[in-house]
Amino acid sequence: QVQLVESGGGVVQTGGSLRLSCAASGRIFSSGSMGWFRQAPGKEREFVAAIRWNDGYTVYTDSVKGRFTISRDNTKNTLYLQMNSLKPEDTAVYYCATRRSGIVVVASMYPYWGQGTQVTVSS
Repeated sequence: QVQLVESGGGVVQTGGSLRLSCAASGRIFSSGSMGWFRQAPGKEREFVAAIRWNDGYTVYTDSVKGRFTISRDNTKNTLYLQMNSLKPEDTAVYYCATRRSGIVVVASMYPYWGQGTQVTVSS
């Protein structure tokens, strides 16, 4: 089993920055990937970014390219999301997720999820 615990959320003004962390314990899928998703009130969960665990290959949704950076620390089994130039539309609960193999952008293809951390960007 895999346990994922997110942290780092909070309230920030427009243009500010936050760094989210996701600590993974249990079985780590070295051939798999980890991703960040977000869900705003009344909206579906959407893909933000993903990283392949073994080589660091990354994928981003267009709306965060150039502002967000996903990274991982293999020695700490921790995933990060550095979020800069935050906008009110980035307000959501952010979740990390992991899968055994490959890198995908569809939430339903990730079997393991954290509990989420709230990010609120005030205008």
